[in-house]
Amino acid sequence: MIRSLLALLFVTIFLIVSIPIWGILYIVGLFNKGVKDRIGYKCVAWAFGVVAFLGGARYQVKGLENIPKNQAVLFVGNHQSYFDVILGYHLCPAVTGFLSKKDFEKIPLLNVWMKMNYCLFLTRTDPRQDLKLILKAQEQIKQGISMFVFPEGTRSKTGEMAAFHEASMKVATKTGCPIIPVAFTNTREVFETHLPRMKKTKVVVTFCPPIDPKSLEGDDKKYVGAYVQKKIQEQLDEDIKLI
Repeated sequence: MIRSLLALLFVTIFLIVSIPIWGILYIVGLFNKGVKDRIGYKCVAWAFGVVAFLGGARYQVKGLENIPKNQAVLFVGNHQSYFDVILGYHLCPAVTGFLSKKDFEKIPLLNVWMKMNYCLFLTRTDPRQDLKLILKAQEQIKQGISMFVFPEGTRSKTGEMAAFHEASMKVATKTGCPIIPVAFTNTREVFETHLPRMKKTKVVVTFCPPIDPKSLEGDDKKYVGAYVQKKIQEQLDEDIKLI
C-alpha cells in the first residue's frame, strides 16, 4: 500500500502546487502559444513519470525513433491499465491530446490540465456527441497536435485485447496522418492485478513503425482498427519474452 499512498499523495500535491502555473501559462500563451503548449505538456509528462516511478513501473521503451518528428500522428494503444495512460503521456515526445473517458472530466484540477493539453472526453454512450469529439480530434491533428486513443474503449479485465472500435480510426483515415501502434506489455501487473496495491514491475512500451492509412488495401483499408490491432498483438507476443 505504501506505493499507492505515495503516488496518490504526489498527485494531490502536484495538482495543488501547480495551480499558479496555469496563470503563468496563460500569460505565455498570449505571446507564444506553441511554447505554452510545450511547457504545459512537459509539466504533466514529468508528473506522470514520477507517478510511474513511485508506482513501481520499471519500464523499457522501444521504437521512439518510429515517431515522426515534425508531423502530428494518431497513437493507438492496447489498454490493460491506468498505467498505459501514465506511461503513454510520459513517453510521447511532443504535445499529444488523449481521447479519454468522460469520468476524467469530473476530477477537479486534473481536468484543467487535461483540457489545457487538448484531451477530449468520450461519453461512450452518446454516439452523436462522441462523433463530434472525433471530428474535433481530426481538427487538432490538422493543427499539428498528435492524438492518443485506446480503441478497446475500456481497460481489459483479463489482459486480452477486445476488438478495436473502427470509428476511432477515422481520426487518421480522414486526415491522412500516420498511425503509430503502441504496445503496452505487463502494465496490469503494476496495479490492476492486485489493487489497491501497486507493485514494482517490469513493463515494456513499444512504439511500432508508422502505418500510412492511405497505403492500405482491401480489408486492411476497410477495417483499419483490426489491422492495427493485429500489429499490436504481434508486438505484444514479442515483448512478453522480455519480461
